[in-house]
Amino acid sequence: MENNGVIGESAPMAEFDKSPPSLNGGGAGGGDSSFAGGGEDQDLPPPPPSSVALHVPNETPPQVPIPGSPTNTAIPPPAAAASGNATTTVAVTTSSGAVLAAGSPKKHRHYEEEHEWACTNWFEYMLVVVLASLLLLGALTLVLFWVLYYRQGFAWTENPQLQFNLHPVLMTAGFISFSGFSLLLYRVCRCCRRIYVKLLHTIFHALAIPCIVVGFLAVLDSHNLATPPIPNFYSLHSWMGLVTMGLFALQVLRVFIVGFFSFLILLCCEGATAAFRASLVPIHASFGITTFMLAVATCLTGLTEKAVFTLKGNYSQLPEEAVVINSLSMTLTAAAIVIGYIMLRDDFKFRGHVLITAQGDI
Repeated sequence: MENNGVIGESAPMAEFDKSPPSLNGGGAGGGDSSFAGGGEDQDLPPPPPSSVALHVPNETPPQVPIPGSPTNTAIPPPAAAASGNATTTVAVTTSSGAVLAAGSPKKHRHYEEEHEWACTNWFEYMLVVVLASLLLLGALTLVLFWVLYYRQGFAWTENPQLQFNLHPVLMTAGFISFSGFSLLLYRVCRCCRRIYVKLLHTIFHALAIPCIVVGFLAVLDSHNLATPPIPNFYSLHSWMGLVTMGLFALQVLRVFIVGFFSFLILLCCEGATAAFRASLVPIHASFGITTFMLAVATCLTGLTEKAVFTLKGNYSQLPEEAVVINSLSMTLTAAAIVIGYIMLRDDFKFRGHVLITAQGDI
């Protein structure tokens, strides 16, 4: 019989076994018909022993499955057993870089994990947030101390001069303290779900509304009921105050009216309004920061006007009340700088992640 392979030069010629092949699969080839070439060559003798080296140039021998071989790569690995309790994992990356992962029965957004920041980032974050909070509270404390200690407290229409004292206190509380904390909520509440942050943001705005309204009515009554009456809306402070209240009114209309109708629309077509609602977010944020900065500038002009009208020539001598007014003004200026830095710092911005299950939340 003619051998199709090329016998190596150093290999000795092997003798073929003349005995008939065993039915039990004995011999060197193990009786495997797939090794001998199929069922047509059953009368051929077994292959030569393993000591014979067969070399076929430029050919790669096929991977033949050999029963009992520990390195059998021709057999594919078994498929993983399907389990009724197995959860399908779906991972999607949004355009903002957030990872949409499965594994939670609810879909919600949360802030970045703590391990994503280094120690220096956390130190910077805690420093500016604590400083901003102290400045917002310090401004409200200083204006209360100034009014109660130097301006004899509060009253209503029975004493227009004391009624005016409600104006600086309530405007500082509404435009500065409550509005400032409503801005900081999106940087402070990193461990809360975003829906809770939005709710707290709305609550702080709702607290600012009565403060601004009562403070505005107080200054109107104090001017109109004074003897003689004081003209209204003639100073730079009053003009800036009107612009600030107008911007704040637009923010309130956007939050309550547009938000209410958006909620009704979401009941029927959430996907269709997603792009529209997302387009309003940067507009609302820009108007919010602008309103806060303009409110700080309006407070500074109002404090200067009050100091000049009240202290008159003594203002240049820098009495104790003038020091308190100037300290309040510097506190407001520092609060505007720190809060502006926090809001514009890119690393402090919200990074949302949405957890999506495989049961239809996508």
